[in-house]
Amino acid sequence: MEATIALRLPRDAASVPVIRQLLDASLRALGVEPQVREDILLMLSEACSNVIQHATPSDDYMVSTELFSDRCVIKVVDTGNGFDFSGTRFPSPTSEHGRGLLIMKALADDIRFVSRPDRGSIVCLEKTLRFVEDAPGLSLLLNEEHREREAHKSPGGTAEDDPYPGDVLRAGEHARTS
Repeated sequence: MEATIALRLPRDAASVPVIRQLLDASLRALGVEPQVREDILLMLSEACSNVIQHATPSDDYMVSTELFSDRCVIKVVDTGNGFDFSGTRFPSPTSEHGRGLLIMKALADDIRFVSRPDRGSIVCLEKTLRFVEDAPGLSLLLNEEHREREAHKSPGGTAEDDPYPGDVLRAGEHARTS
């Protein structure tokens, strides 16, 4: 099973709670662990808020979320002038603004930025899903191969013990950002 939510939203702060509530309801129904849901919703909020605050004025922006296997992939697309993410400066410790990219990078397992000059920007965020015991998402999203692989992992095993190294990041690990 794959679940997709795709919305074209008005570039208005009131749109952020709408997509948050839709995604949270889906994650909750599938039995995603509360901490993972909170991380995903905060990443989503930061990406949407950046579009609302910084993108060139336009009528709308697009948010798509895909839930499949053990992943949540969020894409936030604006139609502005594009943004050069390579030159992004990090805020000073006392700054009240500018922390959105840092928050997204800290919470995402993988994050990609695409700037399309005169056509906008795309922020793609990925997070590994973890489920509560007996969650519906375990049987609905995870394929048999993934469930077998997880069942055969020994607690405290090393990367050498994993027959699929690199497929899943362990808790606290973050992929390199580009």
